[in-house]
Amino acid sequence: MRVVSLLPSATEMVHFAGAAGSLVGVTHECDHPPGVEKLPKLTSSRIDPTLSGAEIDAEVNRLVTDEESIYALDADLLESLDPDLVITQGLCDVCAVSTSLVEEAISGLRGEPDLLVLNPTSLEDVLGDSIRIGDALGRGKETRRGVAALRDRLEEIGQTVAGLPRPGVGCIEWLDPPFSAGHWVPEMVRLAGGRELFAGPGERSVRLTWEAVFEAAPEALVLMPCGFDAARAAEEAKALSDLPGWSDLPAVKDDRVWAVDANSFFSRPAPRLVEGVEILARILHPEAFAGAVNPIDAASLSS
Repeated sequence: MRVVSLLPSATEMVHFAGAAGSLVGVTHECDHPPGVEKLPKLTSSRIDPTLSGAEIDAEVNRLVTDEESIYALDADLLESLDPDLVITQGLCDVCAVSTSLVEEAISGLRGEPDLLVLNPTSLEDVLGDSIRIGDALGRGKETRRGVAALRDRLEEIGQTVAGLPRPGVGCIEWLDPPFSAGHWVPEMVRLAGGRELFAGPGERSVRLTWEAVFEAAPEALVLMPCGFDAARAAEEAKALSDLPGWSDLPAVKDDRVWAVDANSFFSRPAPRLVEGVEILARILHPEAFAGAVNPIDAASLSS
């Protein structure tokens, strides 16, 4: 089977299913596992990733207002790859190529590939999508074993944090302007032994104000700008210390502000979300976990 993945999370799931050799094309954002970036890239972004967070937000709003796609899809390359299966998503036009654009491109192909559309809003959906992809690739049995191992890891976390105090946690998906982290993130916080303050399980991310964040007085603040790694998130977060009221936040006073690798463990609905839960658990309950947080995955920010 020849598989085209138009979603970084789907690329990870194909590898998770043990079918990496089936991939013939990916997106420009596919970066895990190492080596996948050597495959032909079918997409590109109209937004410069080196822009600041505020500039990226302005560009996204401009394109959406003008009803333009943020991403371009190389239909000619798609046809030349002659895929049997194309995997895409219907969750967010800001995160990946829109389903409508993919459907339009596929309608013109001679080979008529199957289209698998993912639309996860919870961690359970992500695990289920992994199995769907495994089944589609003839690797269902192997994928179910892998998912069972992930559930065992979640169960171990749950046993460790059971009975511990649950701090109020503010997960921020974008910093300028601030956005809540919705969908599966509140569930991840709960599994890690915390209480997410700005979104409920399955809810969409919404725009916040820093005044609202300060009023909620989070005991822990986790900065996870969508698409950024921990180093980029920490760099963007430097400006936050200039905000009026920042130094009065309980999370800041107790040195419990963290910038995490959202791109790998929080924004992308893939099996590595389970590792994200483990990172959150070590952040929220360091006394209960022997292992320290890897600075590549999360950076602690001092006040």
